[in-house]
Amino acid sequence: MNLSSAIRLQNGSLATKALTVLAGTGILTASSYIQVPFYPVPMTLQTLAVTLVGAVLGWRLGAATVVAWLLAAAAGLPVLAGDHLTGPATFIGPTAGYLLAFPLMAALTGWLAERGWNGKRVVLAFAAMLAGNALCLILGGAWLAVLTGPEQAITLGVLPFLAGGLVKSALGAALLKAANR
Repeated sequence: MNLSSAIRLQNGSLATKALTVLAGTGILTASSYIQVPFYPVPMTLQTLAVTLVGAVLGWRLGAATVVAWLLAAAAGLPVLAGDHLTGPATFIGPTAGYLLAFPLMAALTGWLAERGWNGKRVVLAFAAMLAGNALCLILGGAWLAVLTGPEQAITLGVLPFLAGGLVKSALGAALLKAANR
């Protein structure tokens, strides 16, 4: 999907936006349950989906979609995978910082995509995806540091996800490039 498609969605009817948000929350939910074998910590495709939702839908609708997904999680719906707390407790546990970073991540990626960091310029699309992933790791790691201390937060909550962030950023840029054709 290109920028003009994202603008059309953002300027579309309320029904179109609602259906787009619903479809996006479905994609985000599915990404939660897709795990990639990664040692020592398994990795989901959530961050890939969040950056793509932002890049494809634009910063406003992308962030709104991620917020809707997180509200579903807060309501106790099974939209997040793993051994997460359920309902509002999800947002006080060790993954809370990452989850709360997701709307900002989608907004940043969408904002950059709207300024040309998209599938038409694959290197910039990669940089946009990487910036979104970095924001997530910084904010998620900061919250984890409050709970576990800085050294453990970096060791357990940042370093294991650096390689995955690079791979998912490259995959996201490639998917944007393919969708732009």
